[in-house]
Amino acid sequence: VQLQASGGGVVQAGGSLRLSCVVSGRTYSSYSMGWFRQAPGKEREFVAALDWYTNIPYYGDVSKGRFTISSGDARNTVNLQMNSLKSEDTAVYYCAAVPGYQTALTDATSYAHWGQGTLVTVSS
Repeated sequence: VQLQASGGGVVQAGGSLRLSCVVSGRTYSSYSMGWFRQAPGKEREFVAALDWYTNIPYYGDVSKGRFTISSGDARNTVNLQMNSLKSEDTAVYYCAAVPGYQTALTDATSYAHWGQGTLVTVSS
């Protein structure tokens, strides 16, 4: 299973970015997917997740009200629309996937597969 994240870049504070993550080479029929981020010198933190079975999104405190997670048409893609970006959103963003049913989608240890990360830099 491979995860390819894209869409990172440099944006001014208040701007928007859209991240995408594509799952390939999968051997399972379903994956719940999530986004985490890690800023320099900080621990990895939960951003958002999408439950494949219920299509219910989950958001961390860092993203509520500003970010939206959604699945693509092919269901092997997850997108993260980030609006009203702040300088503190600067981080490497990682997508992750877990096959089968999983309830603890806010916990990074629940995920079996990780992408390589995409850097988001928000300039003030």
